[in-house]
Order: sequence, then structure tokens, then C-alpha cells
Amino acid sequence: MAGLVVTTRSFAPARLVRAFSASRLVCKSTTGISSRPSVKIVEVGPRDGLQNEKKLIPTETKVALINRLADTGLSAVEATSFVSPKWVPQMGDAKQVMAQITRKPGVSYPVLTPNLKGLESAIAAGAKEVAIFGAASESFSLKNINCSIAESLARFEAVVDRAKMAGLQIRGYVSCVVGCPYEGKVAPQ
Repeated sequence: MAGLVVTTRSFAPARLVRAFSASRLVCKSTTGISSRPSVKIVEVGPRDGLQNEKKLIPTETKVALINRLADTGLSAVEATSFVSPKWVPQMGDAKQVMAQITRKPGVSYPVLTPNLKGLESAIAAGAKEVAIFGAASESFSLKNINCSIAESLARFEAVVDRAKMAGLQIRGYVSCVVGCPYEGKVAPQ
């Protein structure tokens, strides 16, 4: 295991961090493999928490939120998503958000890039880390990224290859691992 990433829309409860920290994790470091437990918390509120808001939130408000979250000591704040504004109008200002945030040393500002077009826009906007996500539920995958799980995996391969060529950090995650808003409980297999 290459460490553990906790993705959260709000600050992780201390008991959650303690539970993950207490588990025996193997982490990949720049110097090799370490048996020291670690947890990386990625705050996704500025993206996931805002993307479904009906009323458009001003770019300046999003930037202020991201800057304030970074000031709390978080090491990763997922800033935005490079998706079609036709489907996710709230993220239509992704380029402006990335241009206006104050990049604090020691803080990463990953962005969600579900396809090559989004990745190219993220690269042009100066992103240094990207995230891709798949789903454990066919319904969630179809409704969120407009393709099946199998199609998403093929799509992500091209995104990852291009991101590597650009020298970007890449984080992948899986949505709906235990439950889906469309299908209910998700089977572990």
C-alpha cells in the first residue's frame, strides 16, 4: 500500500485520523519504503462541496475559501475541477480560480481532471497535481462522468499517461465504495 489518503469535504474527525494512523501502513517516500504510518488528508470542499450549488458562487469567494483552508494547516486542498461548464456550471471558473489562489508553500492544490480535455486545461492553468476518480457503481459512473466503469478506466489510462509526461503528481480515488445514491449498498466485489 502506498500510504492512505483520506478525502474529506470538511475536517476529518480526530478519531478518524487516529484510527488510520494507528493501522500498520506502508508508505512510499522519496527515499524508499517506510513502515512509519501516515495519513494524507485532502480537503475537497472547494470542489466537491461547491459543485452542486444551484446559485453560482463568485470566483473571489471560492478563492477566499481555498486560501483560508490552506491557512488552517491542511497540506492538500482540492481547488477545482476542469470539467465542462455545460454539465457543472459551478466549476466554469476553474482557470480563474487557479490563477487567483495564493499558493502557500507546503500546500498542494490538486484539481479534478476526468478526461484529457480537462487535463490539458489544468496544465495550461498551472496545476501541479491532478486527481481522477472512478466509481464502484455503474449508475454513479454513468451519471457523473458519462461512461461505464470499464470506459472510465480506459479514459483514465490516457489521462495518467499525459499527466506523467507533464510531470504532474497524480491521485486516483474511487467513489461509492460502500454505498451509492442511485443503487444503494455496493457489493465489495
